[in-house]
Amino acid sequence: MTETDSHGIVTETLDVGAKSTLRGKRRRFFPGQPAPFDGLPAAWRDLLTRWVRRGERCRGETLFKDAGPKGVENAHALLDWLLRSGWASQIESREHGRWQLKWLVFSDLGRLRGRLGLADSEALARDWQAAKQSEFADPLLQQAANELDSRPLALALARHALLTAVAAWREEMRYGTRRDFALFARGDTKAITANEWDWLTTSLPLPDYGIERHAPLLLLRAPLILETPEGRISLGAAPDFIALSAETVVAVTALEGRIGVWRLVENRTSFERAAREYGLRDGVIWLPGFAPTWWKKAMLNLLNFQPEPALIACDPDPAGIEIALDAGSVWQNAGLSWQPWNMNTSFLSALSRRKPLTERDRQRLAVLRSGNLPDDLAVLAAWMETHGEKGEQEGLL
Repeated sequence: MTETDSHGIVTETLDVGAKSTLRGKRRRFFPGQPAPFDGLPAAWRDLLTRWVRRGERCRGETLFKDAGPKGVENAHALLDWLLRSGWASQIESREHGRWQLKWLVFSDLGRLRGRLGLADSEALARDWQAAKQSEFADPLLQQAANELDSRPLALALARHALLTAVAAWREEMRYGTRRDFALFARGDTKAITANEWDWLTTSLPLPDYGIERHAPLLLLRAPLILETPEGRISLGAAPDFIALSAETVVAVTALEGRIGVWRLVENRTSFERAAREYGLRDGVIWLPGFAPTWWKKAMLNLLNFQPEPALIACDPDPAGIEIALDAGSVWQNAGLSWQPWNMNTSFLSALSRRKPLTERDRQRLAVLRSGNLPDDLAVLAAWMETHGEKGEQEGLL
């Protein structure tokens, strides 16, 4: 038997019981669409959040226990609102002549969790299964991802996203501090928590992925002497190269000496070779992938005193072209010229080993070729697209 009261609440009889005992069960619900709750009192919202975390079906006695002795009035008011607004139905039993709440059943738990800013557990499960379908080529990243299976879904997804960001950071050959990586991964330099950093450092050798905890260093060699407020630094004193913090280079007040050109080399091994070969006449600097902000600031200060053109050597691949263009923009913005160095089809085709282009490589090439590339890089991009191959700089210099 069912009946509807003046508020539209439907009462459905579930079990009448013996008349002499005046016992029975009933279900009460509102059949319409759930109402919005933008103006829900804060105390109600907090209590509702605790209830919703318990799942779709909650015992009445448990709900009142969550509310505590001082929250009983709020609990009754919230239960009445949930019923009238269509967000929950109530299963009641008649005991001692009164109807008592036995179960509260939420009508649309996923939607309700979303309104409260809570993750939908079913959606999280689907997202986690989807995330696991994409495996990492790097065995250390994949091992870290496999170990997330036993973690709570929301935490596993958040950390899997960090691993994905590490993979992208390394693929784009970026280099910088933890704050640089946090900005790259989540759009905020402080968006990665201390617990997440602890987990990342335990799972991965972060410096090997270009993520440094301490101040990053500018590696260079040149026949120059830097003047700083604290003293003079010779950039040619070492037979290979020296390392300076970005703050040190930004603090330079003058340079003594002269170079013919700035040579930027992306590959670390190639940089070391070039520094030994050219470092007594040119300024040779390691280009740490996509140049971080600290690197650009330090380089701009050097250009203030030595405004010479640049030769930029990067991997002969789509990412290398992007990196060269990015570094070249520093010279362009300073009103100086730059050109690729050994980034051409002759060097790429002469390599004994080349790699096939990935789908991501082809997408990058399409974007690059739709823009205005320098002539050498345009020819290089066309060669790669035609032959479906790319190379590494280490085999060139």
